[in-house]
Amino acid sequence: MAVGYLAFVLHAHLPFVRHPESDYVLEEEWLFEAITETYVPLLHSFEGLKRDGVDFKMTMSMTPPLVAMLRDPLLQDRYDAHLAQLQELAEKEVDHNQHNGHLRYLAEHYVQEFQMVRETWERYDRDLVKAFKQFLDSNNLEIITCGATHGYFPLMKMYPQAVWAQIKVACEHYEENFGRPPKGMWLPECAYYDGLERLIVDSGLRYFLTDGHGLLYARPRPRFGTYAPIFTETGAAVFGRDHESSQQVWSSQVGYPGDPEYREFYKDLGWEAEYEYIKPYIMPNGQRKNTGIKYHKITSRFAGLGDKALYDPYWAREKAAEHAANFMFNREHQIRHLAEIMQRPPIIVSPYDAELFGHWWYEGPWFLDYLFRKTWFDQQTYAMTHLADYLHQYPTQQICRPAQSSWGYKGFHEYWLNETNAWIYPHLHKSAERMIELGRLEASDELQRRALNQAARELLLAQSSDWAFIMRTGTMVPYAVRRTRSHLMRFNKIYDDIQAGKVDSGWLEKVEKIDNIFPNINYKVYQPLG
Repeated sequence: MAVGYLAFVLHAHLPFVRHPESDYVLEEEWLFEAITETYVPLLHSFEGLKRDGVDFKMTMSMTPPLVAMLRDPLLQDRYDAHLAQLQELAEKEVDHNQHNGHLRYLAEHYVQEFQMVRETWERYDRDLVKAFKQFLDSNNLEIITCGATHGYFPLMKMYPQAVWAQIKVACEHYEENFGRPPKGMWLPECAYYDGLERLIVDSGLRYFLTDGHGLLYARPRPRFGTYAPIFTETGAAVFGRDHESSQQVWSSQVGYPGDPEYREFYKDLGWEAEYEYIKPYIMPNGQRKNTGIKYHKITSRFAGLGDKALYDPYWAREKAAEHAANFMFNREHQIRHLAEIMQRPPIIVSPYDAELFGHWWYEGPWFLDYLFRKTWFDQQTYAMTHLADYLHQYPTQQICRPAQSSWGYKGFHEYWLNETNAWIYPHLHKSAERMIELGRLEASDELQRRALNQAARELLLAQSSDWAFIMRTGTMVPYAVRRTRSHLMRFNKIYDDIQAGKVDSGWLEKVEKIDNIFPNINYKVYQPLG
């Protein structure tokens, strides 16, 4: 009989990057890489677990921008072409390395991997949302939602209608795609502010996730820390991240992904191959880029990129099995200790970005597969659970008020509000004011109704926390700046046109085709609350 629970939670999110106005935009490959390296390998693992009778349980957020992109015919076509090019390069590498046994072995590994991706992609008719939904229907996967465009709620709280729109549009989009309302929400960046729970409850959601210190500094202090959820006064349940299990996987210093046997992320064929040879597989303008074919292992934390040894998937897989066993061993001891002192079953909530598993940590899906199997067959201390199932089983919890928090640098809001990105917020706030004003209008005709709905889309897209995050990290900054400005400019043009009583129908039609997320949005979601 299990004495506690482990809830593994993956946050699957990418910003809405779709550019029908251009033949090639590098940023669309964020999605293509995630499909190849994270989403399809996870599905492949889930299929194997089901086939082998392992009744695995995992919670996974799938954000509205990601769901929209995965179901977009244009992006599906572009991914088809991207994958075909990858397959061609891998086949070419087999021939190119016929006299180097180890490199040929690695090239053949990629040929097999990309073929598996192709077969999975086509088996689900290119619809990975449908693929994940089957595991929702079998109760192996609990899929939850997030903010409509991953807006950073604490920096929007002075306009509750703007936060409400992020939550309500996300819930409606989820129901359109999964055929049922969501039970829970991954707060964007796990960022919470006091009072947010009222909007969450009003939308019909049962629970949300925040970082551990959001619970640890709650008022009153929760008796069981992060090892049990709390209820807010509104009835919403709050789960907090467990620091110990998170550090074992996340940490670049002590976490599993830094092991010397694992694949080196930063050494890619696209940067290392002879230029004329690799030219057909890099950017159309001739600039090099990552291809996803990587031949080296981490080797040592102190080894420079030129000193990396060749990778071996066999030994990396063995290491993933070893790390899965270690993770399970640690959770067994942690849960047994907690169960003794709490005198009730603890729950360990282990949340991670989904893209860590496969994209950043190539062996991550293997680790998960081994963990689910070992948990099922090799121990009886804990059971894996969904967050909603845990609440159903344990409907009584301590009532507290969570503390403001996020899982960003230093745990609060400064990563999304600092000298690199502070300039965006006066514009976002002014646009939110204007959208609330537009939300009170009654559309005079179909054209104006379309314009009002598009204004809502543009504001939501401008509010994405990804743009502020990218500006802070210093990578791809021009793209993030351009996206923020373009959505704000489109919003303001629509606002001005509506104020002047003359909507530019030709321009609006073009913008609707570019920013086509949330086809069923209703601008009245910005009407005054209460």
